[in-house]
Amino acid sequence: MTFERVEREIDAAIGAGVFPGAVLLVRDADRNFYLRAFGARSIDPTVIPMTEDTVFDVSSLTKAFATSVALMRLVADGKVRLDDRVTRFFHNFGVYGKAPITFRQLLSHASGLRAWRPFFEEIRTAERRGARVNFLGSRSAKEWVYQELQRERLEHPPGSHAIYSDLGFILLGALVEEIGATALDRHCAARIFKPLGLRWTAFVDLDARSARTLDATRDLIAPTERCPWRGDVVRGVVHDDNAYAMGGVAGHAGLFSTAADLDVILSHLRDCYFGRAAEPLVPRAIVREFWALAGTAPDSTWCLGWDTPSANDSSAGKRLSRHSVGHLGFTGVSAWLDLDNERHVILLTNRVHPRRANDAIKAFRPRLHDLVAEALG
Repeated sequence: MTFERVEREIDAAIGAGVFPGAVLLVRDADRNFYLRAFGARSIDPTVIPMTEDTVFDVSSLTKAFATSVALMRLVADGKVRLDDRVTRFFHNFGVYGKAPITFRQLLSHASGLRAWRPFFEEIRTAERRGARVNFLGSRSAKEWVYQELQRERLEHPPGSHAIYSDLGFILLGALVEEIGATALDRHCAARIFKPLGLRWTAFVDLDARSARTLDATRDLIAPTERCPWRGDVVRGVVHDDNAYAMGGVAGHAGLFSTAADLDVILSHLRDCYFGRAAEPLVPRAIVREFWALAGTAPDSTWCLGWDTPSANDSSAGKRLSRHSVGHLGFTGVSAWLDLDNERHVILLTNRVHPRRANDAIKAFRPRLHDLVAEALG
């Protein structure tokens, strides 16, 4: 096994400005393992080399590695059913035609909710006008977003379209908090991260500043954008605007992790899927249901909280099997697991550093996955 072509491709991407640096992890069942850091984790204001233990803001991987796994466990415990209507727990949600929406539809982006809404702008405006004091980044702001979601109007009828929606996962984060009677970050720490022995994986709660592990190791965190409205390079707090405005802990974004920690989660879920985990966090049947095509909207590639390769122009490339699951993140991160060949690829970059106006990673990802598959044979 040689990764020379893979390494040349990553070095070329760094030279072309696709991202300042990267950490690549490949696990090929229990046969081969590869982990290497490339380039720099920071170029603004100073250059700092990338290391294998760099902590990344994994943005929307939060949906797959935290929120959906939390839901897997709650479903396994009988606390919620996938085909429960959202109104079972959020009684005011049913207005404007939303009453039929189920948690299965939220997980598979088939609810009809729009993709995004700039809650952070509304929160900032309320604070600037003096309507709310110390509102930005607070628990009160998060509760306000939860209330706004209940009054949200649909963009499409439920089940008619697959629209990748942050709004749906913000609501799923609220569900975890409602059922668990605790904050999402504490729930995930107790039910996922600590049982798996993860070292660096955590949310950063802006309201309580409770993520002491990450606070103490801020120098290991890859910075993201020089944010125009926050006035500095973002590092050690979530990059996502809405998650930041909600206090840093949300169902759609906010998780920080390393390649090694994500490898532990993905390897464990893979072993649960195949029924060979010694102490499974999630029963085999539940993982298999979450990782099967949901069929909740026409021509959708979505499972429950996870994606599958599209027929054309998939970020997974052409050489991973169609029987794969994965997810992408806005900051430049991705994870794909090929279930037929039991191999996975975790790519962590901070392509938004120092500016988000850079989407060259879209063309890079499929090339990388094809080269990794060729290297593995």
